[in-house]
Amino acid sequence: MIRHIVFFTAKRKEDLQAIYDGLSLLKEIPDCLHFEVGVNTREDPISQSKPDFVVYGEFESDAQLTAFKQHVNYQRSIELVRPLRDMRIAADFDAA
Repeated sequence: MIRHIVFFTAKRKEDLQAIYDGLSLLKEIPDCLHFEVGVNTREDPISQSKPDFVVYGEFESDAQLTAFKQHVNYQRSIELVRPLRDMRIAADFDAA
C-alpha cells in the first residue's frame, strides 16, 4: 500500500476556503482506497510555520496512485489551488 501525504499553506488567509474547495475535488476521484482533506488544527512548537491543510490518501499500488493523478478532478484541483498556495510538501511511502 502507498500512503500519500501532502501539506499546503495559503499565500493569503482570504483564500483558505477556495483552497479547501479545490482540494475537496480530489475526494470525488474513485482511484483510491481511502482519501481525506483536513484543516490543520495544531501548531508544532518546534516549527516556525504550520500547514493550513493536510491531504492524505491510501492507494493499493503505484499504478492506482498514477491513475488518481490522471483523473480530470486532479488536474482541475491543481488549476484552482496552485495559484493560491504558498507551500506544498508531498511525501509517499510504502506501508506494510
